[in-house]
Amino acid sequence: MRAAVLVFPGSNCDRDLAVAFRAAGFDTHMVWHKDTALPEGIDLVGVPGGFSYGDYLRCGAIAAQSPIMRAVGQHAERGGYVLGICNGFQVLCETRVLPGALMRNAGLKFVCKMQRLSVTTADSAFTSGYEARQEITLPIAHHDGNYVADPATLQALRAEDRIAFTYVGNPNGAMDDIAGILSPNRRVLGLMPHPERVVDAAQGGTDGAPMFHALTKGLVVA
Repeated sequence: MRAAVLVFPGSNCDRDLAVAFRAAGFDTHMVWHKDTALPEGIDLVGVPGGFSYGDYLRCGAIAAQSPIMRAVGQHAERGGYVLGICNGFQVLCETRVLPGALMRNAGLKFVCKMQRLSVTTADSAFTSGYEARQEITLPIAHHDGNYVADPATLQALRAEDRIAFTYVGNPNGAMDDIAGILSPNRRVLGLMPHPERVVDAAQGGTDGAPMFHALTKGLVVA
């Protein structure tokens, strides 16, 4: 399996994500934001966390206009897999690959801590390494992680079992405690927590590792 990790000015979790992909067995390639195409044969695209373009306009808004994001959108439309973490989730919402938006935390402060989550569905390549309703702990580090969507979108997410993770003890005011969501075809995941930061015991935890190992087994190439 081949993975690509995007690199924007201000990305600071791109290497962490690449390390997690490689540890799980992916042949991983770094892709610059000004590139107009993904490398040949990419199965999974990782849109990393960080502060693309310094979040100077709106989190993820400038990165969403980067040339490479057009290729990512086409990859998703073809049924390719995409994982957006933290700022990456914001970028995927800005490009409308995923619905809704990430707004300022309800407390108006940056939150950085270990956070308990519930795995809301195990029915996806991303979450199949967990049990439904299993509680895990992943780091969060964001200022704009408050997920919001209109009532119709929230109803669709619930009805289609597309809420991937919810917070146990909501840290940012997100609607329905949403920490991560899936696309309608379940091949795109956006989440605010950082699974790539807990894939090795030396990092203080391994609750993120099942996601990456499940991906190496669960991807169905379109």
